[in-house]
Amino acid sequence: MNWQNAIKDFQLFLKIERGLSQNTIDSYSRDLEKLTLFLEENQIDFNPIKIDETTLQQFIYEIAKNVNPRSQARIISGLRSFFDYLIFEDYRVTNPTDLIEAPKIGRKLPDTLSEDEINSLISAIDLSHPQGERNRTILETMYSCGLRVSELITLKISDLFFDEGFIRVIGKGNKQRFVPIHYTTQKYLLFYINDIRNHIATQKGFEDTIFLNRRGKGLTRQMIFIILKNLAIHIDLKKKISPHTLRHSFATHLLKNGADLRAIQQMLGHESITTTEIYVHLDKSYLQKVVEKYHPRRI
Repeated sequence: MNWQNAIKDFQLFLKIERGLSQNTIDSYSRDLEKLTLFLEENQIDFNPIKIDETTLQQFIYEIAKNVNPRSQARIISGLRSFFDYLIFEDYRVTNPTDLIEAPKIGRKLPDTLSEDEINSLISAIDLSHPQGERNRTILETMYSCGLRVSELITLKISDLFFDEGFIRVIGKGNKQRFVPIHYTTQKYLLFYINDIRNHIATQKGFEDTIFLNRRGKGLTRQMIFIILKNLAIHIDLKKKISPHTLRHSFATHLLKNGADLRAIQQMLGHESITTTEIYVHLDKSYLQKVVEKYHPRRI
């Protein structure tokens, strides 16, 4: 078995068996390509079945010079998944990464914006610009529904169930969830779809896609980053933000205003409640309110 074939088979496994997103699969693949390049440059002739722990330790030591601990941990995790796959397929008996310890990185708290900062960003949009109404609707939808950028750009007109007050979101691993949508955001979406999008010559394959560029095609992730970056510069926002910042802000503001953690988990599409619990660390007043409201000695 050579590296190219092993990586291709692993990619198919991640897509079909585990249902991972293409971005995640690409990330795993890049890390494996770094390993094969390291082997080639150092003239180490090990295939995926024969490579040992010592060689992988050398590789990890080499990349540690150029990447931060969080990236190191991610690469080690990706390698571990790859060799677990080879064991699953009976190509190997042991995983050579089992004794390789990932660096301790702690839990990174996400960056968030205040409600005033969210409002300032949206207010800074020039509605006289041809894409102004679209951009306002994009920000309102991302913040109102806590969407990932990949979920936003693939959102369909057929995913809107306004009579029921929900939108359908296709998240990581093609998992479907229904997210409540506020009537104000519904209003912006309806105006954009009926009064702006209707005048765009839609390209084939994008007839059902909500957010389009001037050429009638879907938006890219990069375009959403650029829109946010330009708005942040315009209002002189000192924080480093991304589309995910709006998602984090959505969850934090819900928690701050008394929303149940389980409900936030469902709306965000987190598989585990432990992922959602990170927002408790952002607003510790939530814990105090829970004790004051529900503890039997609260009176």
